[in-house]
Amino acid sequence: MARVITVTLNPALDLAFDLEELTLGTVNRPRNAQLEAAGKGVNVARVLASLGHHVVVSGFLGCDNDGPFQRAFTQLGVTDAFVRVPGETRINAKLAEKSGRVTDINGPGIGVDATQVAALLNSIKQQLNNEPADAILVAGSLPPGLSLTSFATLLTELKATGVPLWVDTSGEALLCAIEAAPEAVKPNELELANWAGEALDNHAKRVSATRRLYQAGIGQALLSAGADGVIWVNAKGTWQSTPPRVQTANTVGAGDTFVAGMLHGVLSQQSDEETLRFATALSAESVRHVGVGNALADDFAVLLQHTQVQRLYASRTEGTSQ
Repeated sequence: MARVITVTLNPALDLAFDLEELTLGTVNRPRNAQLEAAGKGVNVARVLASLGHHVVVSGFLGCDNDGPFQRAFTQLGVTDAFVRVPGETRINAKLAEKSGRVTDINGPGIGVDATQVAALLNSIKQQLNNEPADAILVAGSLPPGLSLTSFATLLTELKATGVPLWVDTSGEALLCAIEAAPEAVKPNELELANWAGEALDNHAKRVSATRRLYQAGIGQALLSAGADGVIWVNAKGTWQSTPPRVQTANTVGAGDTFVAGMLHGVLSQQSDEETLRFATALSAESVRHVGVGNALADDFAVLLQHTQVQRLYASRTEGTSQ
């Protein structure tokens, strides 16, 4: 299996509440609650570790409340290479209702400085010196104190290692990441529209914008459109997946599950169709419950069967249906 370094710059302890319905201004009593070490890179690490990959988790963690993370990393069997900084890692509240609506209340995170960013980069390079990696994933929001300029420099340094760099972030950080031309990014429709400079209000525009993203230097250009599936453009052509219909309970972690599924398929040298089908089905599995997707679910084979994957264009005949 592959060795992957996941970098979560702004992790969190996720406090998830499962509610029948959220009622503002009153006492709400959840059906259950769960506190879990999280952050996009940590969530991806959970999935990759469950699929048998060797994962190194990195980023910034507060010294004062890293216990839940240490326990989680031990349980997952991943290598803890997080840089500890003074203070407490933020707590995010996730309010999930039976309807599928989720309300997030996310803390800002611990501030970091240039010295700590340099320590993180040195730590990652030391991991690479210890043992080569097959991919590096940088995921999630930026912590206070990490400017877009510093983020761009970090991505440039990581890309320069020669290890394929995947980035899953949003907002201005995503635009900064696209400029750095990593191996892969995964914007949603609004984010890609912001980059493309036009509304992606039909299928043709979504496909065109994703192909432009690939042409901008992104080796694996992925457009995530929720229930409408994913458009994927790479050197071999253009693909689209449509997820199976499932009862949505909680969408938190679905995007992270998808990224992990794509990494799994690409690094395991599965075919493009197999990779996209697996990642899409695993993401669909995850929305049925709190937490990331589970490839060992009893009905996962059925979800795979009902996941549609279509090749839209081949690399040598761009613009014509295959």
